[in-house]
Amino acid sequence: MRASLLLRDRLHHQHLLGEGLPSVGAVVRWFGAVQAQEVSGATWALARRVSMQLGEADVLAALDAGDIVRTHVLRPTWHVVAPEDLRWLLALTGPRVRAGQVARYMELGLDAATLSKAGRVIAHALGDVPHLTRHALGEQLGRAGVSTEGQRLPHLLMHAELDGLICSGPRQGRHFTYALVDQRVAPAAARSREDALAALMTRYFTSHGPATAHDAAWWSGLTIRDVREGVVLSGDALVALRIDGVPHWSGADGGTERPARDGRTRRNAPAVHLLSNFDEYTVAYRDRRALLHAGAEPSRVAQSALLSQPVMIDGRHGGRWRLAIPARASAPVSVEVQLLDAPAPAIQRVLQAEVERYAGFLGRPVSLVDG
Repeated sequence: MRASLLLRDRLHHQHLLGEGLPSVGAVVRWFGAVQAQEVSGATWALARRVSMQLGEADVLAALDAGDIVRTHVLRPTWHVVAPEDLRWLLALTGPRVRAGQVARYMELGLDAATLSKAGRVIAHALGDVPHLTRHALGEQLGRAGVSTEGQRLPHLLMHAELDGLICSGPRQGRHFTYALVDQRVAPAAARSREDALAALMTRYFTSHGPATAHDAAWWSGLTIRDVREGVVLSGDALVALRIDGVPHWSGADGGTERPARDGRTRRNAPAVHLLSNFDEYTVAYRDRRALLHAGAEPSRVAQSALLSQPVMIDGRHGGRWRLAIPARASAPVSVEVQLLDAPAPAIQRVLQAEVERYAGFLGRPVSLVDG
C-alpha cells in the first residue's frame, strides 16, 4: 500500500472524508474513546465528524445530558466515552493507568489511606449534592482534613475517576461538574478481559486503521502483548496489511467508501482539514511519520508539532492555524493560517470551505487570514 492510500484510508475510517456519522454519540462509539483534555478542541473534533452541521453548544449539550461522558481512561488524560462503555473500559485499562501514577502519588504524599479517605469524602459529598464542581469538591475534601494543595486535588479526582467512582456531570454555567458514576451511568454487565480486549482492538483498528500494534498500545495504554492478544481475539473483524514491511491492521468492514486507486475522492478534490489539538487523526498513533509534510525531517519534535492545531492537506501536515476571538462579541473572528507551501487555487477553495464549516460550529462569522 502506498503512503497516499494509507492516509486516505485513515481519513475515511476517521470520518474526515466521506459520509459523517449521525450524532456526537455515534462518533464516540465509533472510536471507543476520544481524547478530550482540551474541551474546546474535542468539541470541534467531534462535530467535524458528524454528517450535519453542529455547533459547539450541540456537543456540550450531549455532554451535559450524559449522552457522552468525560473521564480519565486509557492513558492518564481525559477522554470522552459512551456511558455503556465506561465500566468495561476502566476495568481493562484503569489498572495500568493507576500503576503509572504510583511514583507521582508518592511525591504528593497520596498514600493508600489518603486516597481511600478522599474517595469516601467525594462519594458522600456527591450523594448529598448530585453535581459538584472541582472547586466545591476541593472544599469538601479540605473540610474533611484531606489536603488539596498544589497538584493533590487533580490527582485525587483522577484517582476517583479511575476507580469508576466519578465522571463528568452537567455544567453549572461555564463550569464542569463531577457526578457519581452510579448516578450518571446505567448499570451494565461485566465483560471478560478477553471480550473487552477484542472489543477495544476492533474499535481502534476499525476507526484508526491502518495502524500498527505499537500505535494501538500507545493509544490504549495497554501492552504490546495485550494488543496482539486482542487482535487474535478479534478474529475476522480485522484484516492484516503489510506497509513497508511492517504489519498493520484495519477493520474488515470500515463502513466507509474506499478511496479511488489514485488515493483521492471521486471528485479528485484535495482534502483540507483544520484539526484541533490532540485530534484522533494525529494523537492516536505512536509513529506519525506518515503524517509529516513531505519535506520534513522525521524527528520526534516534528511529529509532536502535529498535535498543535495542524492544517492537514491530503492527510499530511500542511501548516498550522490559530483562532483569534476578540473581546467584543460583535467583532469578527479570524482564523489565521500559516501554510508550509503556497496553496494551489483548489486547496485555497477547500480551505475556505473548511473555515466556513468552522464558522458554523462557532455560530459566528469567521474570516480567513494568511499568517
